[in-house]
Amino acid sequence: MEKPITAVICAMNSKYIHSSLAPWYLAAAAAERCGERVEVCVLEGTINDRPELLLKKIVAKNPDVVGFSCYIWNITAVLKLSRQIKSQLPDTVLVLGGPEVSYNSGQILREHPYIDYVVCGEGEKPFALLLNALHKGKPPENIPGLSRRAGSEILQSPPFIDDGDPPSPYGSEYFGALGNRIAYLETSRGCPYSCAFCLSCKSGGVRYFNLDRAKKELIMLANSGAKTVKLVDRTFNANKKRAAELVEFIISKYVADIPRGVCFHFEIAGDILDERLINLFCSAPPGLIQLEIGVQSFNQKTLIAVNRKTDLDRLTENVGRLVSSGNIHIHIDLIAGLPFEDFASFASSFNAAYKLKAHMLQLGFLKLLHGSPMREDSKRYPCRFSKSPPYEVIETPWLSEDEIKLLHCAEDSLNRLYNSGRFRRTLEYLLSTTGVPPFELFRRFGEYCAFMNIGRVSLDDYTSAVYRYFSEWDRIDREVLRDVLICDRLSTNPGGSLPPALKDESAKPQLKAVLKKMKDNRDTAPIKGVRRGAALLRAEKCVAYADYRDKNPVTGEFELKKYYY
Repeated sequence: MEKPITAVICAMNSKYIHSSLAPWYLAAAAAERCGERVEVCVLEGTINDRPELLLKKIVAKNPDVVGFSCYIWNITAVLKLSRQIKSQLPDTVLVLGGPEVSYNSGQILREHPYIDYVVCGEGEKPFALLLNALHKGKPPENIPGLSRRAGSEILQSPPFIDDGDPPSPYGSEYFGALGNRIAYLETSRGCPYSCAFCLSCKSGGVRYFNLDRAKKELIMLANSGAKTVKLVDRTFNANKKRAAELVEFIISKYVADIPRGVCFHFEIAGDILDERLINLFCSAPPGLIQLEIGVQSFNQKTLIAVNRKTDLDRLTENVGRLVSSGNIHIHIDLIAGLPFEDFASFASSFNAAYKLKAHMLQLGFLKLLHGSPMREDSKRYPCRFSKSPPYEVIETPWLSEDEIKLLHCAEDSLNRLYNSGRFRRTLEYLLSTTGVPPFELFRRFGEYCAFMNIGRVSLDDYTSAVYRYFSEWDRIDREVLRDVLICDRLSTNPGGSLPPALKDESAKPQLKAVLKKMKDNRDTAPIKGVRRGAALLRAEKCVAYADYRDKNPVTGEFELKKYYY
């Protein structure tokens, strides 16, 4: 038997908590199609790791082939590392694949001569065929989705789309490497929509994988040690009947075959939810389900311009029902920089989205991805964007560069004030008392933080900045503001301590006396072995306290109680 070739498949994730399916799919396909002709090793790291460590691991394997999965967040690091690999292992074949290189493979091969091949589109079959060709020492001809050099010529291939189920990536090595990171599951590929800012419109529709296999893998991942299983289907509820069957299956298996504390994350279209699926979601145990709902804009002209078909009234109604159930974590998305969305229009979209009371409101910025219609048709979609990854919008005919900078300020304060979940009561008080629209509040505070250079600071320092800034606003009562900040702090910080800005040293004797009374009362006595946080509220004239035992699985808060003395 001929000696097998060695292939190392690398994934450079954006964060440690993330895992990647791509290298494991490729490894499974290689095992299925290449057998003993190829020995495959998967290496996962992050873009924040020291590159020399991953380089050392790769070089130690002395591989014949190295493959990378490429995305906007890692392409710069991948190219740099690839150059270093080629320098130390000049005979090693370097192969790139993934969405970031699938639509510009010719450019990649022209500008980076150390890259040997680019796999465009779905990579399982092309990569395995390439490995077989390299093992045989034959030119890799007639391989779908493979871009390569032929002498001085570059042969660029269109992205490959398969028609069957890929091999399962979930072998023992996958679970050994997963740890307690987020686990990903794919039960379909493609998308029924054709949004101009997205690559999913290139997939030619949706194809669904075997449903029994999906159910089996759901149970496997739920028992893997991962706390979150994220389904990466582009629109999970595109097939309503299938979606309902999977959700019904998850609910039926909870506790018996799915451990407590595991949650499942789905990306859905909010306006096409039907009664069966809404009722299933609303009946799920608290914390079992997380939903991510892409809204993008509340401007109909904008949605039409990007081929986004959304019934906004229906979406608003459905999201409201899901939020009011109280047992589902809801995440909604907006995109800044889309056509016909000026500053005032975006503010209106933001306020409409905020009104939905989702647990997370993500403000993203348009990225002009290689292969997306918005990048390919600059006349229809004129805008200025960064030529380096992630190709983020800088200016549009409707938004100036300065206005986009202001939106970034709003994004920063939105993430830290709202999405963190640490200032819920404070925001409710500020908005209800001042009457300032949500977008205006986040923009103004974001501008203040930028001006004061309040960047990555501790939670204590950030809380102090919130107190200092908003206490100067008209209609704001400093004592009430302090009280709501204390309540937020106690309900979200299991340490139980207060930041210096909220402490009242003069109240210590009174607090001590009240706590003694509470200790002697059976209904308010501390729970043995459970930490408690407590503080005097000056405006309300009571003690607020929280016992750090049972956290709400949806909001992440501990129950806050009050004792009136």
